[in-house]
Amino acid sequence: MNIIYIFLLQAQTTEADTLAEMLQEESTMSFFDILSQGGLLMIPLFILSILAIYVIAERWRTLENSKMDINQTLNSIETLLKSGSQERAIQYCEQFDKPLARILKAGIRRLGRPISNIEDAIHNAGKKEIYLLEKKMNWLATIAGVAPLIGFTGTVTGMIRAFMDIQSLQGNVNPSVLAGGIWEALITTATGLVVGIIAYGFYNYLLGKINRMIFELENASADFVDLLQAPSKKNRQGQEV
Repeated sequence: MNIIYIFLLQAQTTEADTLAEMLQEESTMSFFDILSQGGLLMIPLFILSILAIYVIAERWRTLENSKMDINQTLNSIETLLKSGSQERAIQYCEQFDKPLARILKAGIRRLGRPISNIEDAIHNAGKKEIYLLEKKMNWLATIAGVAPLIGFTGTVTGMIRAFMDIQSLQGNVNPSVLAGGIWEALITTATGLVVGIIAYGFYNYLLGKINRMIFELENASADFVDLLQAPSKKNRQGQEV
């Protein structure tokens, strides 16, 4: 009985030493060495991460460049239109490569026509600008959904690899034999989740900024239409008096 106990104790000690050696080796591994353990599925995850960074940076830059002082713009256009300078008002809008300026220019070009035509022009220009603001956001939403799925696929392939190793060695395995499959399972899952979480977080953040900008553009368009109708209202009031 004592002999069996000593044998089991030696086996446990050997296994503990093996695990300690593995942990010591892992502690010296670099970040890229760890990622390389994820296998081939790390390639599409890397591509998705680069694409996510590109979309986030591009949309952020576009939204920042689209900002415009609404009150100052409307006041300047009102001053130009009251002086009868429709062409100068169009030229003023053309100075700015921004959504609000393009929407207002579309309305100014229709001056002299019925107000319904002006509203239609503004509405159509607004739809185009909304499309441009939301452009590529579907890429970010796709990455947020696909990246974790690729990570979970890595979990499955990693476990398959681990069980294949067990079968090939007929059950005579130690932790070091299973390490490759377990590395692949854990690394791909973690990477996929990180990429997906970042993409989803920025998707919601940027979508909030886009919706806020759309709301401001709609309000500015309504204010512009009111600005065009204001003189006629005053005239009608004067005639009634």
